Amino acid sequence: MLNKILGCLYGQALGDAFAMPAQVHPDDTERSFGWLDSWQDAPDDHIVHAGLPAGRITDDSEQAFSIAAAVIDAGGVTLDAVVRGLVAWYDRVGGDDSPYVGPSTRRGINALKAGGDPRRTGAWGDTNGAPMRIAPVGTLHPGDIAGAMADTVTVCMPTHFTSPAVSGACAVSAAVAKAMVDGVSLDAVIEAGLEGADLGKAYGRAWFGCSVTFKIEQALAIADSDRDDKTRLRRIFDEVGATLNVPETVGAAFGLLAMAGGDPKRTAILAANLSGDADTIGAIACAMAGTYAGFDAIPAEDVAVLDKDEVFRAYDVHGIATGLEALVHRSAD
Repeated sequence: MLNKILGCLYGQALGDAFAMPAQVHPDDTERSFGWLDSWQDAPDDHIVHAGLPAGRITDDSEQAFSIAAAVIDAGGVTLDAVVRGLVAWYDRVGGDDSPYVGPSTRRGINALKAGGDPRRTGAWGDTNGAPMRIAPVGTLHPGDIAGAMADTVTVCMPTHFTSPAVSGACAVSAAVAKAMVDGVSLDAVIEAGLEGADLGKAYGRAWFGCSVTFKIEQALAIADSDRDDKTRLRRIFDEVGATLNVPETVGAAFGLLAMAGGDPKRTAILAANLSGDADTIGAIACAMAGTYAGFDAIPAEDVAVLDKDEVFRAYDVHGIATGLEALVHRSAD
């Protein structure tokens, strides 16, 4: 169990940090790096990550880790714990002045800090912050999709409580929950994600957005085609999408997971070369891959790169992993 939880957390960071330098368009990524398959600093002209060194995690992993730590301190997922985790992260990074904070997260947290009701502050949140930070919650419910979804709804509420956001987050947490089962197939993990997306759309404020389920299926069909990686990635970018839109983000993440056969490092490379919101898509896809394949499947040299990053080290990921494992055992008892 600990191997899978560590795989989730390190996978999240791997996809996030490895894809962090990718440009917003694949043509620009190719001009900057060729085929991006090694750790790189962010280009000086990057519109968000300029100045970040190779191996640096971003808000995708930081929010996931901060919420997980707050949940551990609370002894389980509660609305108060989620709010504490989010606000602690926001204050830690100077969220008001940070270029990395997404629009829904900023709006929701500022409303929370102004005294807003956390059951209402997420009513306008429709971007991809919910699925990008939910994976550790899925590890608390091995094989239990309903349990993972219930906690996911709580985590979404303060900043991303719209139907597309909850659907996308439930797809990820359900897939991670299924991936926690020993010997599970990748097909079963993906099917759990589709189930989570379909069931999750019933929660949150009804909002604009195409079907998360459809976008996952669209990306899976592209991943299953007999074209080369570059062609399939370009089709996912052009047809599924790679923006902050939740169905695009989650659909693309499942497509990359399938293309890579659940291998965490290959998933990270594909995310980097997809481009767009590559760090978020990579964080989601690699968190699922890391849970499925386990920590031992992540190359030691890549683990070493992450362990050297000062931001990653500040979150005591091994401590978070053991804390999540203890919560799983406690709920089983």
